Amino acid sequence: MLKRIMTVGGLTLVSRVTGFLRDIMLAAILGAGPAADAFFIALRLPNHFRAIFAEGAFNAAFIPAYARIRGERGGAPARLFADRVFTMLFATEALLLAVALLFTPQVIALLAPGFSADPERFALAVELTRITFPYLLLVTLVTLYGGILNALQRFASPAAAPILLNLSMMATLALAAFFPTAGHAAAWGVFIAGCLEALMVAADLGRHEALPRFRTLRLDDDVRRFFRALGPAVLGSAGTQIALFADTIIASFLAAGAVSALYYADRINQLPIGVIGIAVGTVLLPEMARRIAVGDERGARRAQDRSIELALLLSIPCVAAFGIVPDLIMLALFSRGAFTAADASAAGATLAAYAIGLLPFVLLRAVSASFLARGDTATPVKALAVAVVINIALKILLMDRYAQVGLAFATSIGVWVNFILLVWFARRRGLIAFDDRLRSSGMKLALGGLALAAALLAAAGPVMRQCEDLGAVRFVAALGILGILGAAIYGGAVAILFGRSWLRDFRAG
Repeated sequence: MLKRIMTVGGLTLVSRVTGFLRDIMLAAILGAGPAADAFFIALRLPNHFRAIFAEGAFNAAFIPAYARIRGERGGAPARLFADRVFTMLFATEALLLAVALLFTPQVIALLAPGFSADPERFALAVELTRITFPYLLLVTLVTLYGGILNALQRFASPAAAPILLNLSMMATLALAAFFPTAGHAAAWGVFIAGCLEALMVAADLGRHEALPRFRTLRLDDDVRRFFRALGPAVLGSAGTQIALFADTIIASFLAAGAVSALYYADRINQLPIGVIGIAVGTVLLPEMARRIAVGDERGARRAQDRSIELALLLSIPCVAAFGIVPDLIMLALFSRGAFTAADASAAGATLAAYAIGLLPFVLLRAVSASFLARGDTATPVKALAVAVVINIALKILLMDRYAQVGLAFATSIGVWVNFILLVWFARRRGLIAFDDRLRSSGMKLALGGLALAAALLAAAGPVMRQCEDLGAVRFVAALGILGILGAAIYGGAVAILFGRSWLRDFRAG
């Protein structure tokens, strides 16, 4: 399982790195003004709907069901089930796309009402959204194909698909002079990427002779069971997206640049969430589902504990860095072209607020696997419902005084509430215990994180002063030096606290 996690995490890391290169181009060409806000709204809307109707809900309901059917009855019934789900998903997304394209102005007015006071920004958001929204249908197919491949223990091509989005947008941004605006270039890059992603993952699935095709949708027992799991999963995904919609709606009333600051901070915050949290969850869910299907409850819990341990090892340094030197991170990555030092300061403060909730964000999918692997998609919704209410209430309370930083802080508090409730529900039902090794490792890793944070806090000022004479590369150089220092401190602390045999034991565990 560790090898599969590293495969998914490695490809996701490549995706994030190319994503940063893409965002550097976006920051340099679009900056953080009204045009950038319009594009990010156009990008965010299909991504919200994708997370509700495809990625989040679909994976939670489909992968355990497909794995169960294939394990109990073989490949042919599993293919029939996949065909019927494919037909349902395609029809639903096609209808949603048609409605969204027809009523795009109304959708923008509803989800970004603050744009209505700026006719130029509103019109541009509508135009760009009509270009990007077909990406929803295409990436939904990618999600379905990827879910089947994951259930077959194939993880590479679904994890690699997002790389194409970054490369496509970079290519169109490089040709921005041939488009009406740079926002149009970026939007067309999104659409082209959806086509390329769907073709790549479909080709991989075709090689395994598992590519779905259209079938008459019959509500047999398998499909009914899938729908019963899908309903709560959609509600859960919708709850998460409601909180993100609240960010979009509230930020649209704030000063120009607030949406962009949220975007750039979230892009950095999503690095550990994607490389670590999503990689762990992607591999852990089918692994636990497979073990539970054959009655290996102990093996399923051991796989979950080792996954949480790995996630903590890799994410704690990110929490320290995002909390101690967020401004430097933004300056080093984005401070060029139209992206100013003031933009970096706003995005850095937002990143620090996101860092408060990074650990539960990374661990959320590993903990929710306790329920999803057993076909229970309803319990996570209960925890999420409480978290969303608290999240949105805090956003409303904090927006006037703290702007987008308050929105990010509310998100962090909400995810902590969600995580704590999930753990409580799981422990009450005896689904999660956290073995002695995990509890001991958690305390040791926390000590390593504190040592890293103290080192960064002490060294940041002197390092910046030493790099002042390096001109344009001073921020990159300072971040690089602190990164090397931090890796040495954290790596040394882990080696001292755990001993040389820990990695071997970890891999065996």
